[in-house]
Amino acid sequence: EVQLQASGGGLVQAGGSLRLSCAASGFTFDDYNIGWFRQAPGKEREGVSCISKRYDITYYADSVRGRFTISADNAKNTVYLQMNSLGPDDTAVYRCAAIGSTIAWPPTSYEEYDYWGQGTLVTVSS
Repeated sequence: EVQLQASGGGLVQAGGSLRLSCAASGFTFDDYNIGWFRQAPGKEREGVSCISKRYDITYYADSVRGRFTISADNAKNTVYLQMNSLGPDDTAVYRCAAIGSTIAWPPTSYEEYDYWGQGTLVTVSS
């Protein structure tokens, strides 16, 4: 069974940092792209970042580029999202998702993804 579990959210002051984790199980890590999405109440779901470990490529949305870094640890079958210089606009529920690596790059639409983890809440205070 394919499972994804997001964790690492919490409360942080503006300007601070958090690292989110997405632990994957039940599939071969190198055969999938892993993406991070976020959604706040009243806002549309936004594709934040994604990574292909197999081809060593990454994608970042304009809203987070330069502040967030996505990475992967094959040994732990885990993808991380390091978030720096956080502001109130980053407050949202963050979810990780998986899609087969054969899809056109970059996969930025949530409708393209096959598997989803539960969300982890990030709250940034001003």
